[in-house]
Amino acid sequence: MPSNTTGRNATADWFARHAVPLTTLDPDAPLDDLEPLRGIIGDARVVAVGENAHFIHEFTLARRRILRFLAERCGFTVFAHESGFSEGLALDPWVRGAGDETDLTRINEAADPWGHGDLLRHIRRHNTTSGRPVRFAGIDVPQAGGSLLPALIPVAAYLRDVDPDILPVAESAIAMAGRIAGGSVASAAPAWARLGTAGQDALTAALTRLKLRFQALEPLYTSRSDRNRYDAAFWRLEAALHTDDTVRGMAALFGGSALPADLSVRDRYMAESVQWHLSRSAPGTRMVLAAHNNHIQKHPVAYDGHLTTLPMGQYLDRALGEDYVALALTSTADHTVEMYPDPDAALGFTIADTALAPPEPGSVEAAALDAGIGLALVDLRHARHSDRLPDLTGIRTQSGTMTMPIADAFDGVLISPAVTMQAGIGV
Repeated sequence: MPSNTTGRNATADWFARHAVPLTTLDPDAPLDDLEPLRGIIGDARVVAVGENAHFIHEFTLARRRILRFLAERCGFTVFAHESGFSEGLALDPWVRGAGDETDLTRINEAADPWGHGDLLRHIRRHNTTSGRPVRFAGIDVPQAGGSLLPALIPVAAYLRDVDPDILPVAESAIAMAGRIAGGSVASAAPAWARLGTAGQDALTAALTRLKLRFQALEPLYTSRSDRNRYDAAFWRLEAALHTDDTVRGMAALFGGSALPADLSVRDRYMAESVQWHLSRSAPGTRMVLAAHNNHIQKHPVAYDGHLTTLPMGQYLDRALGEDYVALALTSTADHTVEMYPDPDAALGFTIADTALAPPEPGSVEAAALDAGIGLALVDLRHARHSDRLPDLTGIRTQSGTMTMPIADAFDGVLISPAVTMQAGIGV
């Protein structure tokens, strides 16, 4: 490590050496400045692109631009998103050219509480002119954990064709799920708590009964339908089961009785959904995966020293190894978009532009500011190999800071100096 002759600390010096300036976030601008990204991703099959907070315009632009680069120059043909698996099966035909704007509004109303309709329109436009179209894949539990219904209703429709005798159990689960349905897990968890122990356990028992019967009667179900329909219906049922457990875990968190890492169930489902889509794709298919930094990171999620989640990225890193790359998105701005619990809001929270304290020492943002970095891409792989990075132990998440070994959690980071609240978000 060269001696510090600039007055900056060693971490800032490291960032100054390894940051590659980017020209713009304009998704339609020339892409040459993103060529260094090719070195970070290598031959990886799955490239995850994060964000340190939802509802930020600059992060949406960055994802669109990165997706365009990976699709046009690197041959990526699947865009996977932190939205419901079940809903994604309905959205994919629209993204590939079916229907019109009215269909997007109808289908996406339940699928996308985070307001990413513009991103879907961008992919659809790409597909109208590209010789290499991009498929859409949802990977998450329904409605960000807010409702079992987007998964359960199609399951019931499938059972009506292959096993009508068990349909009353599915209809009972749908009726109970309807009592807790909300815009996100933040609104569903309080409603779930009001079901009482008997109602809560009855819902879980009905879902478990359906799953066991699905598995036991697989030969019968597939003979009455086909393998693709069975696989989709079964994974939708798994989505409902995982949502039930996610809501249970969030209610326990709100009530102060959550077990350590209890929210890992949702992230495990997302990781397995990624692999579900890959296993049904042509050999060599490459996927762009968009989700919050907390989901894509390879290191466990902990707040104030308390383990909350083993993230999707940790599971994917274990399963895929070098075929999985995680790129964090963060900002050095002095404000962000924060989500505040609000039981009267449709999603269970409201959002507001929120002032931030100066970034904490040892954080990505502090190092970037100290190094005078603006819009830039930083390759963190050097820190694990030829050029060790001095202590870098934090990155902003929402209005807080997540503490972890950053170079072990992410392969690269894109830094934006600006933050603007995304327009048109009605929460």
